[in-house]
Amino acid sequence: MSCIRLGWQARAGVAARGLAAAALVLFSAAAHAQPSGANGFPARPVRIIPYGPGGSPIDLLARAYAEQLRQAWGQPVVVDPKPGASGILAADAVAKAPPDGYTLLITLQTTHINNPILHDKLPYDAARDFQPLSQLAIGSGPVLVAAASAPYSNLAELADYAKRHPSLTYGTWGTGTIAHLFGELLRHEAIPGLIHVPYKTESIAHQDMEAGRLDLAWANPGTARNMSQAGKMKVLGVPGRQRAPILAAVPTFLEQGFKGFELEGWIGAYAPAGIPPAVRDKLVASLQAATRTDDVRTRIVDIGFQPVANRPDEFTANARADYARFKQLVDAAGVTLKN
Repeated sequence: MSCIRLGWQARAGVAARGLAAAALVLFSAAAHAQPSGANGFPARPVRIIPYGPGGSPIDLLARAYAEQLRQAWGQPVVVDPKPGASGILAADAVAKAPPDGYTLLITLQTTHINNPILHDKLPYDAARDFQPLSQLAIGSGPVLVAAASAPYSNLAELADYAKRHPSLTYGTWGTGTIAHLFGELLRHEAIPGLIHVPYKTESIAHQDMEAGRLDLAWANPGTARNMSQAGKMKVLGVPGRQRAPILAAVPTFLEQGFKGFELEGWIGAYAPAGIPPAVRDKLVASLQAATRTDDVRTRIVDIGFQPVANRPDEFTANARADYARFKQLVDAAGVTLKN
């Protein structure tokens, strides 16, 4: 009898241990899978990588989003700039991040439109390696500026001055950016002697322009407004289809008789391709809600953009259309780059 009871107890113990082990496995699997669902995400800090260096307009906008997302999620949201190479370093870091929604990119169209057009080799595939989340804002793009002391105040005066003073220089924040494309289009169409001078940031270019070491530069509308109000620069023209709201007194290139500058810039948010659909949907909804807050909307308007925060399918359709338009601009400007 004792042997029979002992065998039963042993078997019962094995069964109990088996049930406990099975329960532990199920609990562990559920805990591991939890963050992939909308209710479980995010379960740890989220990282946003912005286009440009720390302190740049997109970096500051990313920090505004980070604060709103932190409040909504109850988790830290860290902004981690990776400047350089016209956004290639930032985009590549996100493309190679785990597809779990914990690494996001807030960027200009440069990383997904300009770079694929201008570079035959990139470390990332703009169409394959990313999940579009939302086109957060659309704007006029950079505006053409000159030092306050410059002997020209509009595009016609600039073109006339350039005939008598060839080899004028213009600064941008990098080769292949929309500012570079607009500058080369201006050189191709109206001012043959323009010379491109790329800088790491627009602020350095502006410093050289104010010091007389550079004739022209491009600036985001918010910077141009502030610097012109301070008497440090003048705005010669605004690209895009209509005037920038924060520079309402400055006519567009088209109004001044310069065609081909009607493209608009945009700011978009991406995640790595392959994130779970529930996480994607929560990210989109959270970004849209953040865009509706006063703080984020104010920051978007201050840099010359208008809030949009559309759906991933709308963002994708707009980006495809922009690719064709930017390709036409690149061809018209005659811009070529070698990797």
